[in-house]
Amino acid sequence: MRPTIHPEYRPVVFRDKSADFAFLTRSTRTSDKTVEWTDGRTYPVVDVDISAASHPFWTGKGRVLDNAGRIERFHRRYGA
Repeated sequence: MRPTIHPEYRPVVFRDKSADFAFLTRSTRTSDKTVEWTDGRTYPVVDVDISAASHPFWTGKGRVLDNAGRIERFHRRYGA
């Protein structure tokens, strides 16, 4: 890789406040806010709106769609 053209790749904490969930990973993302992690070090923290801890697909708390009603409505409109 050519020097000086790539952003710095460093440890960053991503935090989902709605699910009270955070994880430490490496990223090029920057932030002015910091948080002290469980290892005692301070890392930049990026707040995210949704993560695997709060996403309906991963939590199983998604809404169920009425597929049977939609199919019946389609057949009534356009025939069998």
